[in-house]
Amino acid sequence: MIDYKSALDKVLLNVQKPSRYVGGEVGAVYKNVEPVRGESLLRFAFCFPDTYEIGMSHLGLKILYSLINSVPHYWCERVFMPADDMYEAMIENNIKLYGLESLEPIADFDFIGFTLQYELTYTNILAMLDLAGVPLLAKDRHYPIVIGGGPCACNPEPMAAFFDLFVIGEGEEVTLELLKLYEKFKARNAEKEEFLRAAANIKGVYVPSLYDVKYNDDKSVKEIVPIDSAPMPITKRIVEDLDKAYFPTNFVVPFCDIVHDRAVVEVLRGCFRGCRFCQAGFIYRPYREKTKETIVSQLSRLCDNTGYDEASLTSLSTSDYSDIEGLLSQICEYTNKNNIGLSLPSLRVDKFSSQVLEKIKSVRKSGLTFAPEAGTQRLRDVINKNVTEADLEKSCRIAFSGGYSSVKLYFMVGLPTETLEDIEGIITLIENVIEVYYDVGKTLQKAEKAKTKIRPVSVSVSLSTFVPKPFTPFEFEPQVSKEEFDARRRHLLSLLNNKKVRISWSDYDESFLEAVLARGDRRLSDVILRAYKLGCRADAWGEHFKPNLWEQAFADCGVEPQFYALRKREYDEIMPWAHLDMGLKKEFLIKENKRGLLNE
Repeated sequence: MIDYKSALDKVLLNVQKPSRYVGGEVGAVYKNVEPVRGESLLRFAFCFPDTYEIGMSHLGLKILYSLINSVPHYWCERVFMPADDMYEAMIENNIKLYGLESLEPIADFDFIGFTLQYELTYTNILAMLDLAGVPLLAKDRHYPIVIGGGPCACNPEPMAAFFDLFVIGEGEEVTLELLKLYEKFKARNAEKEEFLRAAANIKGVYVPSLYDVKYNDDKSVKEIVPIDSAPMPITKRIVEDLDKAYFPTNFVVPFCDIVHDRAVVEVLRGCFRGCRFCQAGFIYRPYREKTKETIVSQLSRLCDNTGYDEASLTSLSTSDYSDIEGLLSQICEYTNKNNIGLSLPSLRVDKFSSQVLEKIKSVRKSGLTFAPEAGTQRLRDVINKNVTEADLEKSCRIAFSGGYSSVKLYFMVGLPTETLEDIEGIITLIENVIEVYYDVGKTLQKAEKAKTKIRPVSVSVSLSTFVPKPFTPFEFEPQVSKEEFDARRRHLLSLLNNKKVRISWSDYDESFLEAVLARGDRRLSDVILRAYKLGCRADAWGEHFKPNLWEQAFADCGVEPQFYALRKREYDEIMPWAHLDMGLKKEFLIKENKRGLLNE
């Protein structure tokens, strides 16, 4: 057997950022692999299918890592996708994918769990299983159990062939229920299939092998049939009371810089806004808040235990908290006293105020971000984005009056019913923001009787391609074609003549593949496997994305990607995710779709 630690010692000398691969951080959990009071150790590999820097920033990982490790005879270890140099070195030196805590191969664990955060990480999941020496197809495996969860699990069908089961919905409660059930079957060396049949009876657990999918001649789904009396539908799990839900008092503090290196507390879950394009806003319903006392307590304990001098309040829309100003006042009593910076992501244009700005401007030196999403009020009404041009102007005026000279604006291209007039509206909004900035500057200059020159304004504009997602009112709508996307982009750029504005675009080919995988069915498992075998990996990173290889994979498997992304779906069509209950009636989605299109 290979001596992993000796092999790693040699490899780590020749890779970038070796601290990604050695563990040993403050806050990491270590356990004795020998039985404790007669109970053998149940081992769980929490795999994040992206690099250490991204995975270690993910709050869900931090919560489940601490939750599982809170049970004395359970050991959860962290696993991340190695960067290219380490990936190749591991293959060359026959080092199997291992847990950061024990440095032992995860193929020997009881569970290998993946979080499905983004469709373009799917080939990374196969790469990690392969690197671990674990058969890729669920039908070819006995143990370990490969489990998935996260937002993309609301339609896991494209990955159904590779997973034994999925957790649908929120994982804080169902995870321990599942592990406790597994212990009973492990104790008597039961077959995997017997465990899976029992697990399927836990609310929120979906076992793909217990369902058969039939198709119509036109390639749409005809029927989803449960096998052996499996539950139908599979209902998502919801944590009812966030104040009572498990939340860690400590985080693993990394050695190297990560994307979000700070203490993070979730303040609320769900969203009541109802933006018709936003999957997260629908699948995380119902809307729930923590009390101010719980938030302040969790944040202070995390900062005290980790030593972080920056904290963040996170949610889909933090400024929607019912008493955001009261919450900030309580938190700032602690953060100001302890010299801790506070950041507030997910601010909404219509909830931005001078009081909120005052609380956050000490750490928001790089500018503020707002998301109008569309260039005209008509299109914002279509997507149910309840933000007006007056809201944006007011928020920018507050920010510029508070000393900011930069702002970032988010828009989407290709929304349902979008016209060139809506594209032109983006330019109008940008120009209005610039006009507000100089108007504020002149007003302040006059009030202060100063002759100092007004600093140049900086406006960054980020444009993404609309991707229709399951369990949204726009799940029925097609994505725009590449030709139409390019035409709209050219039109927008032809109208832009201000050097103070920087525009960035999402890559259409990446967004197209995202749309295919988001609304796909089980037949895409063959395509994903073929793409991986052809060399696709790390598709979420532009420099690694290989659209030509994906095109070949689709062709080799006889699958037309346009069928999934560019086709409008009829209201009576059976969706590939129809057997999963996310708490949203299809009739409601149809009604909202019609309401949106009536604004056309």
